[in-house]
Amino acid sequence: MAFPQPRPARPELPRKHVRTMECGQGAVRAVRFNADGNYCLTCGSDKTLKLWNPHKGTALRSYQGHGYEVLDAAGSFDNSQICSCGSDKTVVLWDVASGQVVRKYRGHAGKVNCVQFNEEATIIVSGSIDSTVRCWDSRSRRPDPVQVLDEAKDGISSLKLSAHEILTGSVDGRVRRYDLRAGQLYSDYVGSPITCVCFSKDGQCALAASLDSTLRLLDKETGEMLGEYTGHRSSSYRLDCVMSEQDTHVGSASEDGNVYFWDLVEGSLALTLPVGHGVVQSIAFHPTLPCLLAANKGCVQLWREDADGAGGVRGDVDL
Repeated sequence: MAFPQPRPARPELPRKHVRTMECGQGAVRAVRFNADGNYCLTCGSDKTLKLWNPHKGTALRSYQGHGYEVLDAAGSFDNSQICSCGSDKTVVLWDVASGQVVRKYRGHAGKVNCVQFNEEATIIVSGSIDSTVRCWDSRSRRPDPVQVLDEAKDGISSLKLSAHEILTGSVDGRVRRYDLRAGQLYSDYVGSPITCVCFSKDGQCALAASLDSTLRLLDKETGEMLGEYTGHRSSSYRLDCVMSEQDTHVGSASEDGNVYFWDLVEGSLALTLPVGHGVVQSIAFHPTLPCLLAANKGCVQLWREDADGAGGVRGDVDL
């Protein structure tokens, strides 16, 4: 059993609201930082995907090609490509610079809730309400997935990738971890439909959010529960959970208009951010800084530890 080891650096949380971006996409279904945290993607109910510099509050490009609302997106490690998914049952690969669709992957039998690149952006992994995880070769023109993971008994709500693992959360109440190097599947039963999963930064733990208004921190190897975090409201919506950039805190979106953070080890509530009225449906934590994006209705808010600069975040765009 091992809690993540916080790195010896500033453990501050993003306490100050910096700006609100009106996205103009209907409801924002998801907001995601890119790999280095300089840009973000917003997924709209109006079928569009948008690329932003949130630190300046500027929209850089809009991507149109989905047939229904966009539910998730991710950027490649070199910022040259985007993958996205949505209620039209498709996974789409985009060229960032041109804004054009490179490829559409069809094969899921229902809406696709989540999508991720592997580290080299050679594989796109998607999870669907059809209970499957599908792996697509982003360099090939073949229409079929290179692998289908169908162990879940209900819809896949969330997935994350590490260098050699796929972590999934399902409505069947199970967190599944596929160790690709060892060819092993590990499954832990939480007991309530899971809305989001993520790895700790040190790779030792998994965080799972579920519809019983509880976050659970699990030891990745043993499945032992290391912590429980409550106080937010999650009973109907697919809400995000996050871990801070130093593994010191866990955070969750909430149906009551707030974002909550807890001390990872103590389990005590550390911070409540009043984002707005209604559901905070999506949140994203910056990969290296105490900086948070929160999506509420048609807007995205940027929160930082202070309001006087982004601590080294660049404002330029490499397209």
